[in-house]
Amino acid sequence: MRHLAYLAVLAFCLLGTLPLEVWLGVRVYRQPRRLLLTLLPVVAVFYLWDVYAIAADHWTFDPAQTVGLVLPGGVPVEELLFFVVVPTCAVLAFEAVRRVKGWR
Repeated sequence: MRHLAYLAVLAFCLLGTLPLEVWLGVRVYRQPRRLLLTLLPVVAVFYLWDVYAIAADHWTFDPAQTVGLVLPGGVPVEELLFFVVVPTCAVLAFEAVRRVKGWR
């Protein structure tokens, strides 16, 4: 079960912010192009940063705590998902605050 911990945390983040989309209607998921344009630079920069850090032996991942699917550059799939999930949750939270506060 330890190998699923990273994925479980990411799932919890998504489930924790899902009510913002459903009940507050922040419409983050209803604007996939806008979300994709927001995520692409973040994912690209941090993925390349991880590839560099792994290659330079500055950063490692415990194989016992990942599912074992490794992407080019030695980056576990969970790390790539982290770069998608966490910014998505941040955008959801930001849009929820804007909606509640009435900010444009």
